[in-house]
Amino acid sequence: MSPENVSALTLSLKVATVATLLNAAMGIPLAYLLARRTFRGRWLVDLLVTLPLVLPPTVTGYYLIVLLGRRGWLGGPLFGLTGWSVAFTWHAAVIAAAVMALPLLVRTARAAIESVDPDLERAAFTLGHSEWRTALEVTIPLARNGILAGLVLAFARALGEFGATLMLAGNIPGRTTTVPLAIYTAVQTGESSEALVLVAALTAVSCVVIFLAGRLGTKTT
Repeated sequence: MSPENVSALTLSLKVATVATLLNAAMGIPLAYLLARRTFRGRWLVDLLVTLPLVLPPTVTGYYLIVLLGRRGWLGGPLFGLTGWSVAFTWHAAVIAAAVMALPLLVRTARAAIESVDPDLERAAFTLGHSEWRTALEVTIPLARNGILAGLVLAFARALGEFGATLMLAGNIPGRTTTVPLAIYTAVQTGESSEALVLVAALTAVSCVVIFLAGRLGTKTT
């Protein structure tokens, strides 16, 4: 591969890894809340989490621009205070990938948590465990295979993100060009051999992800 495509592959792995870590920090607690708690606005939280899964990625990217762009609701004040904009940086690629991958993690982890026998949690309560201690020591460990499957799927989704990344981060060689964007550029410029190598790499990763997610999913309690 050319140095540019090696750079794109390295950036993609970096973006997908950071996005998956962010999703783990946000998505697992969110999945637990949706699976085990009833609260006002729960339907709205569920809707907002699921929406990127059904919206075209470019629409999600547009919403991210409205929110985080230099003149966005959050991006504008941030730029005014610091002179720094999230848009068109690798951080923007991370955010776009995390937003697009979050629904896969939350839905998979939620299903795994809901499959845990509530009687086991009630037994922990009778022993004096708090809800959060029970979640950390009983529920999450029992649902770990499903949660891991969700993380694997989220990583793959983040690795292959294209539309929202293009909208928020752009396609700047060496800065924001990920593998999907590099494939798009290679096809547009007629570099078929470069595109084929990158396509083969992403296909191989996707096959591994499907295999791992399937193995983990069949072991979910």
